Amino acid sequence: MPLSLYDTQARAKRPFVPADPDRVTMYVCGPTVYNFAHIGNARPVVVFDVLFRLLRRIYGEAAVLYAANVTDVDDKINRKAAEEGVSIDVITDRYLAAYNADMAELGALRPTFQPRATRTMDAIIALIGRLVDNGSAYGAEGHVLFDTQACADYGALSGHPMDEMIAGARVEVAPYKRHPADFVLWKPSKPGEPVWDSPFGPGRPGWHIECTAMIEQSLGLPIDIHGGGIDLLFPHHENERAQGLCAHGAGPDGERTYARYWMHNGFLNFGEEKMSKSLGNVALVNDLVTSAPGEALRWALLVGHYRAPLEWTGELIAQSVKALDRLYGALRRSAGVEATDTGPDPAFLAALEDDLNTPEAMAELFGLATALETATGPGRPGAKGRLLASARLMGFLFGDPEDWFQGGADDAFRSQIDDLIASRTEARANRDWPAADRIRDELAALNVEVMDSASGATWRLKERT
Repeated sequence: MPLSLYDTQARAKRPFVPADPDRVTMYVCGPTVYNFAHIGNARPVVVFDVLFRLLRRIYGEAAVLYAANVTDVDDKINRKAAEEGVSIDVITDRYLAAYNADMAELGALRPTFQPRATRTMDAIIALIGRLVDNGSAYGAEGHVLFDTQACADYGALSGHPMDEMIAGARVEVAPYKRHPADFVLWKPSKPGEPVWDSPFGPGRPGWHIECTAMIEQSLGLPIDIHGGGIDLLFPHHENERAQGLCAHGAGPDGERTYARYWMHNGFLNFGEEKMSKSLGNVALVNDLVTSAPGEALRWALLVGHYRAPLEWTGELIAQSVKALDRLYGALRRSAGVEATDTGPDPAFLAALEDDLNTPEAMAELFGLATALETATGPGRPGAKGRLLASARLMGFLFGDPEDWFQGGADDAFRSQIDDLIASRTEARANRDWPAADRIRDELAALNVEVMDSASGATWRLKERT
């Protein structure tokens, strides 16, 4: 079936038709790099990584251009740099490297482009200049502000009346604003803050203008897909869209488009609240990967539909490990079968192409695992190929089954366990039950669970990293 995606602005699921199938463009708002990323920050990364993989399968890897920005100038970054007495580059380089490493642990592909605000400053300044020149922005007391009244359909993306949006955004109503909803494009830097020269005076950009400039520079406008968390819908995405439309005007066909499809993932909740550094209720990816496999964390982020809120709990992680146990178990028990290159299963593909229905796609993976377990003779290579191709399209089952169950144990530990299992097998064969029980207890103390079957005993680590 053709790919369909829920478009926030249309409030409906629409067939996906890119402007140019040979150049499909997607932009997703990325991190502000002043600290380690929490698992809530990772949800859009993983969700749109699945879409990136799916688009590459449909249109070809070279045809899909994916940009995810980095906000590397911000009040929080400035404070962190001041606390440590270093330049903002020291902070942003440190946490961007950590962020990329953490997202790789979750199986996310690197975007085609990862533009940084501080390296897009000329484009930002030029974009603000165009808005000033065409009357969509104005200078006031050292600031440059976007005139929201210049965008006739301001609010069309979020769908809220202006008075609600002003209250919801908690916009600072400074005396120099023409309208309370007007927002900053350029502002003076405070003493000790990073500063750039511009025709509007020395200062630094506002948040919203950075993304529009980075999209324009890395992908060009308009783009096919703009993604991000639902918390960014207003004011960030609304403001992005307004300034982008006003800077570029209508296209040659009279169409006014910034992004052809807007997609938003739901909140990741911790307890009864949205996970947030400001609330202090965060679980850092950097910490989680020390106690659970990154692949299991990825699974946990995809068990619910991306547009719905998701409750983050220890039980969710444990269930995700068990789900992958089932899939890797099927691969382990078919280790001698050479998979054929069948491509993903049609029912699995249909689920993903239906607005990234990952829960249904996961159910299809379990069905494919069962089909592999029950297949016989010549049917097994194809069954294994369909399971692998389907799972890998979602970013799963790239690992070795033995490594999955044995948690990357080193050779010395594996040799120790294999010797103990051999001794236990011999004791059981000799009906020396006390010896067998003693060895079982010794294995349990080593965090090892033994699984007996007709073909022999295998083992796994009960807790894995």
